[in-house]
Amino acid sequence: MTPTLVRQHVTHAGPVSRVDRRARARDWSEIQERMLVPLYEAVYERLEVGSGTRLLGLGCGSGLALLMAASRGAAVTGVDSCPERLDLARRRLLPPAWDTRARADARLVEGPPSAAGVARAGAGAAPRADARGGDRAVRGAGAHADAGAGEPPYTLITAFEPIGCLAGDAEGLAGMLAEATPLAERGAPVVLAGWGPPERCATASVLRVAAKLADPLRGAGCPRPALRDDLEEVARQAGLRPDGSGRVACPFGYAGLDSAVRGLMSTGLFDAAVDATDRNQVGKELAEALHAHQRRDGTVWMPNVFRYLVARTP
Repeated sequence: MTPTLVRQHVTHAGPVSRVDRRARARDWSEIQERMLVPLYEAVYERLEVGSGTRLLGLGCGSGLALLMAASRGAAVTGVDSCPERLDLARRRLLPPAWDTRARADARLVEGPPSAAGVARAGAGAAPRADARGGDRAVRGAGAHADAGAGEPPYTLITAFEPIGCLAGDAEGLAGMLAEATPLAERGAPVVLAGWGPPERCATASVLRVAAKLADPLRGAGCPRPALRDDLEEVARQAGLRPDGSGRVACPFGYAGLDSAVRGLMSTGLFDAAVDATDRNQVGKELAEALHAHQRRDGTVWMPNVFRYLVARTP
């Protein structure tokens, strides 16, 4: 399996967002993505990810979780709907001067995190060779096809982007999984992640800023409290069989208030608030809420607990 990038353009109805997507992707990659490293490590250790693993990462972001799996010897495919984040993932997994002794066996698919995009990576898009010779970066928009296309099925699917904070995020994930799970072998583990109980997540108090500012929208994308059975409900909707769960401490630590504001806004949890007001207003109120978590040395520290569910494909 060779590194691949597939781009699918998605039409959007409604007003143009005020969010600077390029800056947000950079802040996610440089500041926020590493906050979930303990979650990635716990899952990979539990499922013994290694050279025999073929991993499909839904919502792979800028590729840190994929890189960690690849360093264990796994062959990885990442799917994400944000072209700016995926450009950063390309730099991590498809660098122009990669040492051939440390090649990543990876594919990156740009488009809705679904089987449809993964299918295009193997059927209907023209390859572009990069400096590593055998690697490919592909962009195309063909029809939904059988992603098997001569390749073995995936042995692991991950959806590490935590749900349980935005209205509608669980429903969106269930739809992705329904499309993606046919690409995995029978009984393969599917890992879902979510925010822990608000009382175990210090960041929950800060997220209430987004809820307050976005309230006039009263729609999808507005923050909501995490529910105890969010992950199990998603698994049920996707036809998956729960097979264990775990909790992982993922503290959010930042060098200062500016870093914390940029990191948190890069999650997308404040997009509705930015659209309802403006970025400066959101940043100001977010910084004020973060003062309660600022230490004497200026750093910001918020203990959090995230939950993951291991489910199995039919």
